[in-house]
Amino acid sequence: MCIRDRNLEAMLASGQDSPLIRFGLGNALISEQRHQAAAGHLRAALELDPNYSAAWKLLGKAYAAVGDVEAATAAFRQGMKVAEAKGDIQSVKEMKVFLRRLQPHPP
Repeated sequence: MCIRDRNLEAMLASGQDSPLIRFGLGNALISEQRHQAAAGHLRAALELDPNYSAAWKLLGKAYAAVGDVEAATAAFRQGMKVAEAKGDIQSVKEMKVFLRRLQPHPP
């Protein structure tokens, strides 16, 4: 992890917690291919702020990376609802693409 990510871990260890800290840690762990650990931080971010559409999107990506299609689908669908409610059309479009990629393709 880079210095910024270590700072986020230190903030969390000191008792500070926020959706942004958890999202940052989740994002860093995804880039390190540590998807299960990332999912834990992203779920925590969403417990603190269930309307954090970017966290839903990353959570879906983390689940997809470990092969949990059902959980990834649920995360992307919830993320699309949240993003639509906020008018975040770009996030909706991105999650639709990720959702389509999860669907099996006919031979």
